[in-house]
Amino acid sequence: MKNILVLNGPNLNLLGAREPETYGRATLADLEAGLREAFPDVAFDFFQSNHEGALIDRLHAAHTGGFDGVVFNPGGYTHTSVALRDAVAAVAVPVVEVHLSNVHARERFRRRSMIAPVCAGQISGLGAAGYHLAVRYLVEREFGMAPEK
Repeated sequence: MKNILVLNGPNLNLLGAREPETYGRATLADLEAGLREAFPDVAFDFFQSNHEGALIDRLHAAHTGGFDGVVFNPGGYTHTSVALRDAVAAVAVPVVEVHLSNVHARERFRRRSMIAPVCAGQISGLGAAGYHLAVRYLVEREFGMAPEK
């Protein structure tokens, strides 16, 4: 059984209510339930925080906690956090960066990710399906069906 951490950054606790035309109407709980249903053979640990240090602590814990991968939506920290970038680079577990909206079609400042260069990959603009694709990548990489980081 795979152990995957799904890490969500600032404001993602407001999914469903915050800018539904951009992020959709599904809540964070809906997203989590959809992953559990789609991947019954995966042990998930879900964590959301509006605090950068708490996200870094969870990344460090994934490094030592036996996780097979991390699905990470850093929210607004994507574009600003060298500390999160360094935490992703420091862990020996693959991290896939995920965004619900297409960050490349939005404001100019959102088009640059501090995190993506140290991730196994980035998925943007596919809504909740992006999380599913990230989990699928992390599950299949052991079987040689996906490239290694």
